[in-house]
Amino acid sequence: MLAERKLDGSRERAAVIRDGRSRARTYAAGAVALLAFATACGDGGGGGGAAPAAAATSAAARPTGAAPTTGAATATPAGAPAGAGAAAWAKWGLTPLAPAPAPPADKPVKLQRTGPVPVFSDVKTSDKVVFITIDDGAEKDPKFVEMLTDLKVPVSMFLTRDIVRNDYAYFKPLQALGNHVQNHTVDHPVMSKLPADRQKAEICDAQSALTQQYGTAPLLFRPPFGDGANTPVLNSSVQECGPRAIVLWRESMQIHDMQYQSGDKKLKPGDIVLAHFRGPKELKGATMTQMFGDLLARIQEQGFSVARLEDYIQAPAS
Repeated sequence: MLAERKLDGSRERAAVIRDGRSRARTYAAGAVALLAFATACGDGGGGGGAAPAAAATSAAARPTGAAPTTGAATATPAGAPAGAGAAAWAKWGLTPLAPAPAPPADKPVKLQRTGPVPVFSDVKTSDKVVFITIDDGAEKDPKFVEMLTDLKVPVSMFLTRDIVRNDYAYFKPLQALGNHVQNHTVDHPVMSKLPADRQKAEICDAQSALTQQYGTAPLLFRPPFGDGANTPVLNSSVQECGPRAIVLWRESMQIHDMQYQSGDKKLKPGDIVLAHFRGPKELKGATMTQMFGDLLARIQEQGFSVARLEDYIQAPAS
């Protein structure tokens, strides 16, 4: 019996030693992980949470001159908005855009309370900015709300009533970020093929519904496909329904790249860019967030920032 007790005691002491060694290894691993986490988060105080594990890839592990791996954190540009630091961008596999300049005090576009409404596809400015507009509202991907909440990239939403009416609420968090809701008709028709009364109904009924749902009357109108934008009939209908400008575009985002109206295929300061609320079915398997990330990458490649379109527009005096 005494021998058995001595054997049991020896076994317990061995177990304690093994447990201590295991705890030491665990503690050491935790310390290494904590150091890696702190290194990955060193974005200059830009905020936005920890970068993904891929962001911890050491520059020394890459060949000389190689670009950082996708998602790698980079230094936050001076003046970047709080909460939109490198870690927030790295979460989406992106490098931060340069921050847009402060909105001009003297707005380049000045709208009148009455009379014919202007039609424009860009804004006259020397600021190296473009404006993102997103149409329709078919895709209601929660991840896109998360993406814009993280990145704070401004957009203007041209919503089609019958496309969004099944879930008006989806767009409210996007609106709460400061993004404006604008008018894109009731059911997305080819406007020039409609008689005057139908054109008016398309605009006025959408104006009423969007105003009721989002609390602010749309200031801008975009005809589907840009059709009829410069016709007197459409202009008169827009005037009667409330919007004070017709907005077109200079570039349109497809799945992974942009189409340009200019022959040089380059962005210009003040260009308006068209995108859509679309998902994998329309984007050949790509998600809304992937399409939008590609759009931001195309903008960054040409050295532009994204500004809010409405910040460059002076609304009519009430």
